[in-house]
Amino acid sequence: MAKGADKYSRRGVQTSYISTVIGISLVLFVIGLVLGGFFGLSNFEKQAKENIQGDIFFQPSYSVADIKQVEQKLKTWPEFSDVFFVSPERAIESFNDDSGADQNAEEILSIFEGENPLPPTVSFKPKVRYGTMEGMQQLIAKIKREFPNEIDEVSFNEDSVKSVNLGLQQFIFIFLIVAILLIIVAVAMINNTIRLSLYSKRFTIKTMQLVGATGGFIRTPFLRQSILQGIVSAILGMAILVTLFYALNNFLETVEITFDPVTFGLIFASLILIGVIITFVSTYFALNKYLRMKLDDLY
Repeated sequence: MAKGADKYSRRGVQTSYISTVIGISLVLFVIGLVLGGFFGLSNFEKQAKENIQGDIFFQPSYSVADIKQVEQKLKTWPEFSDVFFVSPERAIESFNDDSGADQNAEEILSIFEGENPLPPTVSFKPKVRYGTMEGMQQLIAKIKREFPNEIDEVSFNEDSVKSVNLGLQQFIFIFLIVAILLIIVAVAMINNTIRLSLYSKRFTIKTMQLVGATGGFIRTPFLRQSILQGIVSAILGMAILVTLFYALNNFLETVEITFDPVTFGLIFASLILIGVIITFVSTYFALNKYLRMKLDDLY
């Protein structure tokens, strides 16, 4: 009879542990989604700002060879993500692609009696920190300062730069509000899960205290278990997150989620750190609550 009771007791403890880990894993999965969204948003911001293009026009007397020398010098500047030479032929092809109508280029050539009126230029794309109105203006000022006699004009699409930055700011603001709310809810759920888990062990905690065990002695096994719970839950939460990303990439053609190994490593390390900290702190304060309670209050 005693063996049967002990068997059911151990099974109950194992079930409680597993349910606690699963609950924390699901919450950490939600936090992982928020972190993944943050890194994905950072990558999207980088791509959007580094896709902004500026064009450098040179003096008519400046030869193609001289223009290419300027191109090589600009490629050494750390402010640019890309610098490339655009020939008149490539410019006309680009004009066709942008307009979506091949006859437009033919009409232009016919007006100028077959001669291409577009001059050779050098185009550049800024690094993400310069993908703003202020950043682009700084780049233009530096280019004109370094090449005062060669440059005729430097232009970029101001409306495009403004719309990219305004749209990103609004999206980031909304994302941050949603992320903060989700994290608050997630932390509260983990804290409640830990408290409910310890509630079932409150008599064991009080019994150890009544037979003379110190607070530190009682806390140690529970705190060690909380650290293990945080690590195991983070591993399971990350596994669910990777599975979701894999499923979205393979079953939805319109969705493509790409993260480099470094990003995945950062998300995984963050989940472990968050899981350990929250479970440790929640366990510590819940234990203190039951250690301070009187025996009659436990019922």
